[in-house]
Amino acid sequence: MNIWGPTKAASKLRKGDRVAVLSPSFAAPGFAPAVHEQAMTRFAAVTGLVPVEFPTTRRLGASAEDRAADLNAAFADPTIRAILATVGGDDQITVIPHLDADLARADPKLFLGYSDNTNLLNWLWSHGIGGFYGGSTQVHLGPGPGIDEVHLASLQAALMAGGELTITDPGESEDFGQDWRDPRALVEFGEREPTEPWVWAGPKQVVSGRTWGGCLEVLDQLALADHLPPVKDLHGAILLLETSEELPPADWVKRWVRALGERGILDAVDAVLVARPPTSSFELRPGAAERSRLRAAQRDAVIEQITRYNPGAVICVGVPFGHTRPQWILPYGGNMTMNGLDRTITAHYG
Repeated sequence: MNIWGPTKAASKLRKGDRVAVLSPSFAAPGFAPAVHEQAMTRFAAVTGLVPVEFPTTRRLGASAEDRAADLNAAFADPTIRAILATVGGDDQITVIPHLDADLARADPKLFLGYSDNTNLLNWLWSHGIGGFYGGSTQVHLGPGPGIDEVHLASLQAALMAGGELTITDPGESEDFGQDWRDPRALVEFGEREPTEPWVWAGPKQVVSGRTWGGCLEVLDQLALADHLPPVKDLHGAILLLETSEELPPADWVKRWVRALGERGILDAVDAVLVARPPTSSFELRPGAAERSRLRAAQRDAVIEQITRYNPGAVICVGVPFGHTRPQWILPYGGNMTMNGLDRTITAHYG
């Protein structure tokens, strides 16, 4: 089935190309500069690319207009070939009205971000420009003793190598790392635990399609602001869903997914890929058994609602993308394949 997809593809990068490192939401580099600087050093070392900061990259409290100005400047600069978001936040929806679509379309750049960056990815998608879901420099490049293998492999594929990668379970996961202001953040990961097997539901068939979706806490804002795409543009797509470090309970997630069903989105898509959700934070640390129970409750709620509205959808829950570490960076507006027969997932980095 033919579905809407990016009409202009950004080209892959080569060593020496310049990459804008921006803070379209929270300026985490200004809050924890040591982690940011380690991220920039590591990024340059593993890619050969040149990170370029803009005026608001480290400016805490920058206005929506100023953050948008940096994005527009990056879109307009022919020497900038990609844009990395340092982290998410909670107010990027106020940045979007100040963006210049003509600049973005004239010279498409690869954009990597997740969480609050669902706003920007959806905006680019609406203008025919695909991106990648994931890739926070402050969360996945800077902290800890090194870059997780799955994150590095998908980062290099997204920016430079292209090709296809089989999305695998790294076998361990953490909900949050060390406090960025603690020197240990530069050398230690957070508390990691073994992952559970992914849960598949729906028919045993193979589905390939372009992706759309993001963080549920942002998708609800997009709906209220009337920024969601027309349902007709999502026919045959693969829906990406995840939740944030705000730890919404299963009942909230059920209501969000049910609302997607009432809008017609669940019926339109051919498959749904749901991330492993965080169930603990700095402020709330349930025991291992309770964390497992919370993940299972969200899993069951999501599967129940998707199958209610679309029993023909292929579903996989528990995949490490979004608010988890290690994290796979996945295409947004690009192609993925979910194989319900042999229960494999392939991302096409094109």
